[in-house]
Amino acid sequence: MIHPTAVIHPQAILDATVQVGPYAVIDAGVELGPHCMVGPHVYLTGHTKIGAHNRFHAGSVIGDAPQDLKYRDAPTGVRIGDHNVFREHVTVHRATTPEGETRLGSNNFLMAHCHVGHDCRLGDQVILANGALLGGHVTVQDRAFLSGNCLVHQFVRVGTLAIMQGGSAISKDLPPFTVARGDNGLCGLNVVGLRRAGFTAAQRLELKQLYHALFRSGRSWQAALAEAQEKFSSPAARIFLEFVAAAKRGVCADTGRRGREDADA
Repeated sequence: MIHPTAVIHPQAILDATVQVGPYAVIDAGVELGPHCMVGPHVYLTGHTKIGAHNRFHAGSVIGDAPQDLKYRDAPTGVRIGDHNVFREHVTVHRATTPEGETRLGSNNFLMAHCHVGHDCRLGDQVILANGALLGGHVTVQDRAFLSGNCLVHQFVRVGTLAIMQGGSAISKDLPPFTVARGDNGLCGLNVVGLRRAGFTAAQRLELKQLYHALFRSGRSWQAALAEAQEKFSSPAARIFLEFVAAAKRGVCADTGRRGREDADA
Protein backbone atom coordinates (compact mmCIF):
# COMPACT_ATOMS: atom_id res chain seq x y z
CA MET A 1 0.00 0.00 0.00
CA ILE A 2 2.84 2.38 -0.86
CA HIS A 3 2.39 4.67 -3.84
CA PRO A 4 5.22 4.37 -6.37
CA THR A 5 5.97 8.10 -6.20
CA ALA A 6 6.55 8.05 -2.44
CA VAL A 7 10.17 8.42 -1.28
CA ILE A 8 10.98 6.25 1.73
CA HIS A 9 14.46 5.99 3.18
CA PRO A 10 15.69 2.39 3.53
CA GLN A 11 16.33 2.96 7.24
CA ALA A 12 12.78 4.10 7.96
CA ILE A 13 10.73 1.48 9.81
CA LEU A 14 7.17 1.00 8.58
CA ASP A 15 4.72 -1.62 9.77
CA ALA A 16 3.46 -3.83 6.95
CA THR A 17 -0.05 -2.35 7.31
CA VAL A 18 1.03 1.29 6.75
CA GLN A 19 -0.42 3.09 3.72
CA VAL A 20 1.62 5.83 2.02
CA GLY A 21 0.17 8.19 -0.57
CA PRO A 22 1.72 9.87 -3.61
CA TYR A 23 4.79 12.08 -3.24
CA ALA A 24 5.07 11.51 0.50
CA VAL A 25 8.62 11.60 1.92
CA ILE A 26 9.67 9.53 4.93
CA ASP A 27 13.24 9.98 6.18
CA ALA A 28 15.55 7.69 8.09
CA GLY A 29 14.83 7.61 11.80
CA VAL A 30 11.06 7.54 11.34
CA GLU A 31 9.10 4.62 12.80
CA LEU A 32 5.44 4.12 11.82
CA GLY A 33 3.22 1.74 13.74
CA PRO A 34 0.36 -0.43 12.50
CA HIS A 35 -2.46 0.92 10.33
CA CYS A 36 -1.09 4.44 9.92
CA MET A 37 -2.19 6.35 6.82
CA VAL A 38 0.23 8.84 5.27
CA GLY A 39 -1.47 11.12 2.75
CA PRO A 40 -0.09 12.84 -0.34
CA HIS A 41 2.86 15.23 0.02
CA VAL A 42 3.31 14.44 3.72
CA TYR A 43 6.86 14.84 5.09
CA LEU A 44 7.92 12.73 8.08
CA THR A 45 11.45 13.35 9.33
CA GLY A 46 13.68 13.48 12.42
CA HIS A 47 13.84 10.75 15.06
CA THR A 48 10.07 10.41 15.00
CA LYS A 49 8.35 7.42 16.60
CA ILE A 50 4.67 7.08 15.70
CA GLY A 51 2.21 4.62 17.21
CA ALA A 52 -0.78 2.89 15.63
CA HIS A 53 -3.78 4.16 13.66
CA ASN A 54 -2.48 7.68 13.06
CA ARG A 55 -3.62 9.56 9.97
CA PHE A 56 -1.60 12.31 8.28
CA HIS A 57 -3.50 14.38 5.73
CA ALA A 58 -2.07 16.16 2.70
CA GLY A 59 0.91 18.42 3.23
CA SER A 60 1.44 17.84 6.94
CA VAL A 61 5.06 18.04 8.15
CA ILE A 62 6.02 16.08 11.25
CA GLY A 63 9.44 16.08 12.92
CA ASP A 64 11.16 18.88 11.01
CA ALA A 65 13.83 21.02 12.70
CA PRO A 66 12.71 23.35 15.48
CA GLN A 67 12.33 27.06 14.83
CA ASP A 68 14.78 27.80 17.60
CA LEU A 69 18.01 29.79 17.19
CA LYS A 70 19.66 27.57 19.80
CA TYR A 71 19.22 24.49 17.62
CA ARG A 72 22.50 23.10 16.30
CA ASP A 73 21.40 20.23 14.05
CA ALA A 74 21.33 17.75 16.92
CA PRO A 75 19.53 14.42 16.37
CA THR A 76 16.25 15.18 18.12
CA GLY A 77 12.80 13.69 17.90
CA VAL A 78 9.06 13.50 18.23
CA ARG A 79 7.00 10.78 19.91
CA ILE A 80 3.36 10.28 18.93
CA GLY A 81 0.83 7.89 20.47
CA ASP A 82 -2.13 6.20 18.80
CA HIS A 83 -5.29 7.26 16.94
CA ASN A 84 -4.25 10.84 16.23
CA VAL A 85 -5.44 12.87 13.24
CA PHE A 86 -3.23 15.48 11.57
CA ARG A 87 -5.19 17.49 9.03
CA GLU A 88 -3.87 19.44 6.06
CA HIS A 89 -0.56 21.27 6.52
CA VAL A 90 -0.23 20.65 10.25
CA THR A 91 3.35 21.14 11.47
CA VAL A 92 4.89 19.43 14.51
CA HIS A 93 8.55 20.27 15.19
CA ARG A 94 11.06 18.07 16.93
CA ALA A 95 12.89 18.98 20.15
CA THR A 96 15.78 21.42 20.34
CA THR A 97 18.17 19.18 22.30
CA PRO A 98 18.71 15.39 22.30
CA GLU A 99 17.54 15.09 25.89
CA GLY A 100 14.26 16.82 25.02
CA GLU A 101 11.29 15.49 23.10
CA THR A 102 8.16 16.80 21.46
CA ARG A 103 5.43 14.45 22.63
CA LEU A 104 1.81 13.87 21.68
CA GLY A 105 -0.43 11.35 23.40
CA SER A 106 -3.35 9.54 21.82
CA ASN A 107 -6.73 10.39 20.29
CA ASN A 108 -5.77 13.98 19.52
CA PHE A 109 -7.28 15.93 16.62
CA LEU A 110 -5.10 18.62 15.04
CA MET A 111 -7.05 20.56 12.43
CA ALA A 112 -5.67 22.23 9.31
CA HIS A 113 -2.73 24.63 9.53
CA CYS A 114 -2.18 24.38 13.28
CA HIS A 115 1.36 24.29 14.66
CA VAL A 116 2.97 22.45 17.57
CA GLY A 117 6.35 23.94 18.43
CA HIS A 118 9.47 22.18 19.64
CA ASP A 119 9.45 20.39 23.00
CA CYS A 120 5.68 20.68 23.41
CA ARG A 121 3.72 18.13 25.42
CA LEU A 122 0.15 17.25 24.43
CA GLY A 123 -1.88 14.81 26.47
CA ASP A 124 -4.80 12.74 25.21
CA GLN A 125 -8.01 13.83 23.45
CA VAL A 126 -6.72 17.33 22.80
CA ILE A 127 -8.31 19.31 19.98
CA LEU A 128 -6.45 22.08 18.16
CA ALA A 129 -8.76 23.84 15.72
CA ASN A 130 -7.67 25.43 12.45
CA GLY A 131 -4.76 27.82 12.79
CA ALA A 132 -4.06 27.24 16.50
CA LEU A 133 -0.39 27.92 17.27
CA LEU A 134 1.68 26.54 20.16
CA GLY A 135 5.09 28.03 20.94
CA GLY A 136 7.97 25.92 22.17
CA HIS A 137 7.74 23.98 25.46
CA VAL A 138 3.96 24.43 25.74
CA THR A 139 2.05 21.82 27.75
CA VAL A 140 -1.56 21.03 26.85
CA GLN A 141 -3.26 18.61 29.22
CA ASP A 142 -5.94 16.02 28.45
CA ARG A 143 -9.19 17.04 26.72
CA ALA A 144 -8.27 20.69 26.30
CA PHE A 145 -9.82 22.47 23.31
CA LEU A 146 -8.08 25.32 21.50
CA SER A 147 -10.41 27.04 19.06
CA GLY A 148 -9.49 28.54 15.70
CA ASN A 149 -6.50 30.91 15.48
CA CYS A 150 -5.65 30.70 19.17
CA LEU A 151 -2.12 31.65 20.25
CA VAL A 152 -0.18 30.08 23.12
CA HIS A 153 3.14 31.61 24.20
CA GLN A 154 6.18 29.42 24.82
CA PHE A 155 6.40 27.61 28.19
CA VAL A 156 2.70 28.19 28.92
CA ARG A 157 0.51 25.39 30.33
CA VAL A 158 -3.10 24.70 29.36
CA GLY A 159 -4.99 22.68 31.96
CA THR A 160 -7.20 19.66 31.47
CA LEU A 161 -10.67 20.34 30.02
CA ALA A 162 -9.81 24.02 29.51
CA ILE A 163 -11.07 25.73 26.38
CA MET A 164 -9.84 28.78 24.51
CA GLN A 165 -12.37 30.88 22.63
CA GLY A 166 -11.58 31.58 18.99
CA GLY A 167 -8.79 34.10 18.44
CA SER A 168 -7.78 34.26 22.10
CA ALA A 169 -4.12 34.50 23.10
CA ILE A 170 -2.38 33.55 26.33
CA SER A 171 1.09 34.15 27.71
CA LYS A 172 0.09 32.93 31.19
CA ASP A 173 -1.13 29.53 32.36
CA LEU A 174 -4.76 28.61 31.68
CA PRO A 175 -6.19 26.67 34.65
CA PRO A 176 -8.05 23.38 34.24
CA PHE A 177 -11.79 23.49 33.49
CA THR A 178 -11.77 27.21 32.59
CA VAL A 179 -12.52 29.28 29.48
CA ALA A 180 -9.94 31.66 28.00
CA ARG A 181 -11.20 34.84 26.38
CA GLY A 182 -9.25 37.62 24.68
CA ASP A 183 -5.70 38.24 25.91
CA ASN A 184 -4.88 36.35 29.12
CA GLY A 185 -8.51 36.57 30.19
CA LEU A 186 -10.83 34.08 31.89
CA CYS A 187 -14.61 34.15 31.68
CA GLY A 188 -15.61 31.26 33.92
CA LEU A 189 -15.80 27.50 33.71
CA ASN A 190 -16.06 25.21 30.69
CA VAL A 191 -19.51 24.07 31.80
CA VAL A 192 -20.34 22.24 28.57
CA GLY A 193 -17.04 20.36 28.65
CA LEU A 194 -17.55 19.42 32.30
CA ARG A 195 -21.03 18.05 31.58
CA ARG A 196 -19.74 16.03 28.63
CA ALA A 197 -16.93 14.66 30.80
CA GLY A 198 -19.48 13.35 33.31
CA PHE A 199 -19.04 15.89 36.11
CA THR A 200 -22.12 15.94 38.31
CA ALA A 201 -24.07 19.08 39.18
CA ALA A 202 -22.54 19.00 42.67
CA GLN A 203 -19.02 18.72 41.27
CA ARG A 204 -19.63 21.58 38.86
CA LEU A 205 -21.04 23.72 41.67
CA GLU A 206 -17.95 23.14 43.81
CA LEU A 207 -15.66 24.12 40.92
CA LYS A 208 -17.76 27.23 40.37
CA GLN A 209 -17.38 28.14 44.04
CA LEU A 210 -13.64 27.55 43.81
CA TYR A 211 -13.41 29.73 40.71
CA HIS A 212 -15.25 32.55 42.46
CA ALA A 213 -13.05 32.20 45.55
CA LEU A 214 -9.88 32.51 43.49
CA PHE A 215 -10.82 34.99 40.79
CA ARG A 216 -13.84 37.00 41.95
CA SER A 217 -13.46 37.39 45.70
CA GLY A 218 -11.57 40.67 45.44
CA ARG A 219 -8.84 39.36 47.70
CA SER A 220 -5.15 39.22 46.87
CA TRP A 221 -4.09 36.17 44.88
CA GLN A 222 -1.91 34.77 47.66
CA ALA A 223 -4.66 35.10 50.30
CA ALA A 224 -7.36 33.67 48.05
CA LEU A 225 -5.20 30.70 47.08
CA ALA A 226 -4.19 29.93 50.66
CA GLU A 227 -7.81 30.01 51.83
CA ALA A 228 -9.02 27.88 48.90
CA GLN A 229 -6.35 25.26 49.61
CA GLU A 230 -7.79 24.89 53.11
CA LYS A 231 -11.44 24.89 52.05
CA PHE A 232 -11.57 22.73 48.89
CA SER A 233 -10.35 19.14 48.88
CA SER A 234 -12.24 17.15 46.21
CA PRO A 235 -10.16 15.47 43.47
CA ALA A 236 -11.20 18.02 40.83
CA ALA A 237 -10.53 20.93 43.17
CA ARG A 238 -7.09 19.54 43.98
CA ILE A 239 -6.28 19.30 40.27
CA PHE A 240 -7.26 22.96 39.88
CA LEU A 241 -5.39 24.15 42.96
CA GLU A 242 -2.21 22.18 42.32
CA PHE A 243 -2.10 23.52 38.77
CA VAL A 244 -2.41 27.19 39.73
CA ALA A 245 -0.04 26.82 42.69
CA ALA A 246 2.65 25.47 40.34
CA ALA A 247 2.34 28.32 37.82
CA LYS A 248 5.66 30.00 37.00
CA ARG A 249 4.42 32.44 34.37
CA GLY A 250 1.36 33.60 36.31
CA VAL A 251 -2.26 32.63 35.72
CA CYS A 252 -4.84 34.14 33.39
CA ALA A 253 -7.16 36.59 35.17
CA ASP A 254 -10.93 36.88 35.25
CA THR A 255 -12.24 39.47 32.81
CA GLY A 256 -14.86 40.84 35.23
CA ARG A 257 -18.37 41.38 34.02
CA ARG A 258 -17.50 40.67 30.39
CA GLY A 259 -18.69 37.22 29.49
CA ARG A 260 -20.09 36.26 32.89
CA GLU A 261 -23.39 35.18 31.41
CA ASP A 262 -21.54 32.65 29.26
CA ALA A 263 -19.50 31.39 32.22
CA ASP A 264 -22.42 31.00 34.62
CA ALA A 265 -24.81 29.31 32.19
